[in-house]
Amino acid sequence: MAAVPSHPPAPSPAESALGRDGVCFVRGALDAAERRLIGDCFAWSVAHPSANANQFEPTPSHPGRFYADINNPRILDAGNPYRDFLWGSSLAGRLSRLWGGSDVWFLYEQVLLKEGEEARRTPWHQDSSYLPIAGEMLAIVWITLEPCARELSLEFVRGSHRGPLYDGSTFSATDDTDPLYADGTMPRLPDIEAAREKWPIVGWDIEPGDVVIFHPTTLHGGAPTRRGTTRRTVSLRFFGEDATYRPLPSDGVEGIGIEGETVWKSLQKTLKSGDKLRHPMLPRIWPR
Repeated sequence: MAAVPSHPPAPSPAESALGRDGVCFVRGALDAAERRLIGDCFAWSVAHPSANANQFEPTPSHPGRFYADINNPRILDAGNPYRDFLWGSSLAGRLSRLWGGSDVWFLYEQVLLKEGEEARRTPWHQDSSYLPIAGEMLAIVWITLEPCARELSLEFVRGSHRGPLYDGSTFSATDDTDPLYADGTMPRLPDIEAAREKWPIVGWDIEPGDVVIFHPTTLHGGAPTRRGTTRRTVSLRFFGEDATYRPLPSDGVEGIGIEGETVWKSLQKTLKSGDKLRHPMLPRIWPR
């Protein structure tokens, strides 16, 4: 992998869109060695599923496989390819640059696999609806292992990171806006897919090595896959110095069974609303 400078240069114009739009696209962000290593990470995750692994329910029109795993506690074990990627790649330094030189901590990973027959699209949602965290210095780095045409790629509503924060989606097979909490704390998700022309939706043609970086409050959704195609993606979550603990209306991520690791319960026990997000299971990866 290419050497990462200890003092990264100022953000490029493309990267600067993150603060304005809630999302930015970086062409050729990963070199050949980094691309091979992130492929090793994906393969490890599929071969070692965690208790959070999930096969989403297909729909009649999209019967293909839609598999996900998230927050595997073993990825930081010695010898795991994720450790090599997180501490050895250019991503942490890039995020520090975007955040004005902030330290960078790692939150968790997610892998997604769509293949076979046409697989359903990922419903529009905001990750912040599921996460007990708040702050400007929050980022998800979305990495695809195959070329992904614009119409088959992850999509975003430009500027939606400024709010409002909607209720989460249960990812129901029959209603993309089916609310997670339904207690009135957050407004119900709008049916974006039914009125796409009313929303400033953006996306890109993506090649292996490109990355998309977005704030977790940015509305986003993934297009379906076509018959005979495969889409393998790795999403990595990070946070910076201003990230704080923000209680959810109920059990949130643990309540829907995809984040069942003890770090979330520990945060609930040890942090109050507004406390800095710090925990031994959330390692600092920059500076090294």
